[in-house]
Amino acid sequence: MNKLMVALGLLSLAGGAFAAGKPCEELKSEIAAKLDAKGVSGYSLEIVDKGAATDGKVVGSCEGGAKEIVYKRG
Repeated sequence: MNKLMVALGLLSLAGGAFAAGKPCEELKSEIAAKLDAKGVSGYSLEIVDKGAATDGKVVGSCEGGAKEIVYKRG
């Protein structure tokens, strides 16, 4: 019974960390590094609230799904 309680406690801690999501600036930097490594230029990445009307393509989700990272060319 004790082992079960410890296992459930660890799972709940891991679940809380996963639900928090990655910070937006960190994810934006990672996406930019990948694009730069592929030789992509002339783009912008913008952090917006989830579901906000944009004319770009959503390329990432951060802060527990509350915000999105939008890619725009030019």
